Amino acid sequence: MTPTPIGSETEPRNSESIGQRLADVSAVGADNPLRDPRDRRLPLIVGPCSMVMFGVTGDLAKKKLLPAIYDLANRGLLPPAFGLVGFGRREWSDDDFADYVEESVRAGARTPFVEDVFAQLRAGLRFVTGAFDDASAFERLTEVVGELDRTRGTGGNHAFYLSIPPSAFPDVCEQLANSGLNTPRDGSWRRVVIEKPFGHDLASARELNDVVEKVFRPEDVFRIDHYLGKETVQNILAFRFANQLFEPVWNANYVDHVQITMAEDIGIGSRAGYYDGIGTARDVIQNHLLQLLALTAMEEPVSFDAADLRTEKEKVFKAIELPADLAQHTARGQYVGGWQGGELVKGYLEEEGIPADSTTETFAAIRLDLATRRWAGVPFYLRAGKRLGRRVTEIAVVFRRAPFLPFRDTDTADLGQNAIVIRVQPDEGVTIRFGSKVPGTQMEVRDVTMDFAYGSSFTEESPEAYERLILDMLLGDPPLFPRQQEVELSWQILDPITEFWAQHMPPAPYRAGTWGPETAYEMLARDGRTWRRP
Repeated sequence: MTPTPIGSETEPRNSESIGQRLADVSAVGADNPLRDPRDRRLPLIVGPCSMVMFGVTGDLAKKKLLPAIYDLANRGLLPPAFGLVGFGRREWSDDDFADYVEESVRAGARTPFVEDVFAQLRAGLRFVTGAFDDASAFERLTEVVGELDRTRGTGGNHAFYLSIPPSAFPDVCEQLANSGLNTPRDGSWRRVVIEKPFGHDLASARELNDVVEKVFRPEDVFRIDHYLGKETVQNILAFRFANQLFEPVWNANYVDHVQITMAEDIGIGSRAGYYDGIGTARDVIQNHLLQLLALTAMEEPVSFDAADLRTEKEKVFKAIELPADLAQHTARGQYVGGWQGGELVKGYLEEEGIPADSTTETFAAIRLDLATRRWAGVPFYLRAGKRLGRRVTEIAVVFRRAPFLPFRDTDTADLGQNAIVIRVQPDEGVTIRFGSKVPGTQMEVRDVTMDFAYGSSFTEESPEAYERLILDMLLGDPPLFPRQQEVELSWQILDPITEFWAQHMPPAPYRAGTWGPETAYEMLARDGRTWRRP
């Protein structure tokens, strides 16, 4: 049988035929050897699909999401006919939206701007004007999604990204259900992406989940914690479980304590409306830092499939024990004005939009213990804050001192404790600190470091966290997305602490540019320890 030449009179030329053929390709994508997850020679490429983004004019979309989508396209990881639909109140045409996306991409993309790549992406850009409770706007959205299926071959595969306040979820979910946009046809999928915060306590997290899961199946709900998309966070698993060197000493027999720090050198900026009343503990400890703790403390999973990975993390959350005396083993602070980076900065209560009597914390530190054989007696110290000494996120595993030192006291006066420090940001890498003899005639032992840095060890630049997470969501790969059980367990850990603070512990002041209030130092001093200076 002679194949039909491309471009012949019998070759279908209309857009509907092209769309149908692309949909057929999507349906058999799982059998395509070029998309076999076991084959590492080529990256996994998303099949035909589109994304509808609510909150597309917000800061997150402008600075992170839209550049990440372009970077994926530039790396060849999105289908050529990918569609992106913006939904918002602005009276924009498709061209207006495309200009806005181009502006965002030029300002924030990690990879170089390539005209041909953006032209291909631009052809799939659409905009729908409307409010979240406007049924007629969702009728127009349904028409646009259908048009993408016909002309772009998206095959009925659509993701809905809710980059909006949780208070708007009920309206959007109700309208998606009423319009039928949440229901896939045979052989296609519909997914919803939720940005943190996943509630502000356990009760609100459950209410939020009920709203979403009335409309989407649990396996179609992707909760984004962008820290889990960071290359260095994923490297914790490789660091621990691909090497024989570390795991034998990764336990209470050798580890003295663990410090997890997330420090920012900026204030709240324009986030006063969100931040006040939420505070640092709810903003980052409940999600980012507890996830880092889980990856540091978890047992080796049977596999890195989503179910096995989540099971081990949930075991960690269930084993966490709060201190008996929260007043002694937690700290809370609020920055006041001072000098930082050679600049005089305002205190929290002087920031625009913050009430003068606000008791919201901008610094939080807590001690947590794990009731497991591996970690019994090893405290985990978590701290996070704004207007601290510098921007850094790290995990420091600090080891016990050697049980016997055959040296004079003066020989080891400058010797600290061995430590493994995993730097999550900004200088991604791993540092190992140990003692070594100083050259010379005397026996003098000091701390030295061995350092691994991503920037100098690999020729490829690490992708942004949102690139990885958006790609995995479109591929339907869920290991990096926490499920509802993890969210609820983390709130069960934090809720008693924030309730105690509200009743008994107002935030202590600390100067901008320092490393937190004195109460944080006193908290560790009671245990005979000190905070690392990152």
